[in-house]
Amino acid sequence: MKTILAKVAALLSALLLTTTLAAAQSKVTIAIGGGACLCYLPTVLAKQLGEYDKAGLSVELVDLKGGSDALKAVLGGSADVVSGYFDHTVNLAAKKQEMQSFVVYDRYPGLVLVVSPRHTAEIKSVKDLAGKKVGVSAPGSSTDFFLKYLLKKNAVDPNDVSVIGVGLGATAVAAMQQGQIDAAVMLDPAVTILQAAHADLRILSDTRTEHDTREVFGGDYPGGALYSTVAWIKAHPKEAQGLTNAILNTLNWIHAHSAEEIADRMPPNIVGKDKAQYVAALKNTIPMYSTTGLMDPKGADAVLAVFSTSSPDVAKANIDVTRTYTNAFVEQAKTSGVAK
Repeated sequence: MKTILAKVAALLSALLLTTTLAAAQSKVTIAIGGGACLCYLPTVLAKQLGEYDKAGLSVELVDLKGGSDALKAVLGGSADVVSGYFDHTVNLAAKKQEMQSFVVYDRYPGLVLVVSPRHTAEIKSVKDLAGKKVGVSAPGSSTDFFLKYLLKKNAVDPNDVSVIGVGLGATAVAAMQQGQIDAAVMLDPAVTILQAAHADLRILSDTRTEHDTREVFGGDYPGGALYSTVAWIKAHPKEAQGLTNAILNTLNWIHAHSAEEIADRMPPNIVGKDKAQYVAALKNTIPMYSTTGLMDPKGADAVLAVFSTSSPDVAKANIDVTRTYTNAFVEQAKTSGVAK
């Protein structure tokens, strides 16, 4: 009888501990601008590795079509944090909307302007896109910003190009292969999938490596980051710190493991049926992931310079770009030793 009572008491204690831990976890909703895209992999992998739980957070990931949709979710109050491209914070600063990134996971943007296999013969340069249909993840997303920047850089009026939202995953690949669009701004694994099927795939612009990024932008240019409203960050420093710790530990894990090992930990629906192809794309992408989580001030300056060139509103807004990011949470994680 004593043994039974002891087991019941132990079970009740375990249940109480589990309930207490669950209650202690802070709930955070992260809106992702396309979870299948490798540019956002650290956010998804952190959940797979249990890093959010270790940081005392109960995180819900909401997968949306593009960065602009993820941003709308936060501004509309249905999500707390955006996992998206840093450049949105600069664009919003011109509209007097204060948003701030607090941990960077992409050193380079990884954006690639690709010609549809069915239109390779007629499109040989960015100038040839005038009068064409070009796909982006969603209008107003970073893929759209990148397209407009390249068009203006090559003396093409953005109004002469039809911009169509096609997402970042299978829908974008299908639209390209079927010739529904003439070109598209894409990211991996979609680019690698197309290259595997079309050896002569024409790439007009590529930012997947440090060299290519500097060729396009004239310097470093940060990509994906976690960001939110300044008000949310000030009101939730514990949660912002926890998210930062989780992402930093995930970045360290990524750089300590092979592409195959990383793929094994990702959700099967994201990896897809062709794991080898996913791994190949991942090998191209791993160098893109940050090793520090820090925002490089020169990179932030580059984003402002690019937007000032392509957006009259940003050019005349007199933006203090240092207000669009903070390294305080990353530095705190390093100092405290929470993130190794």
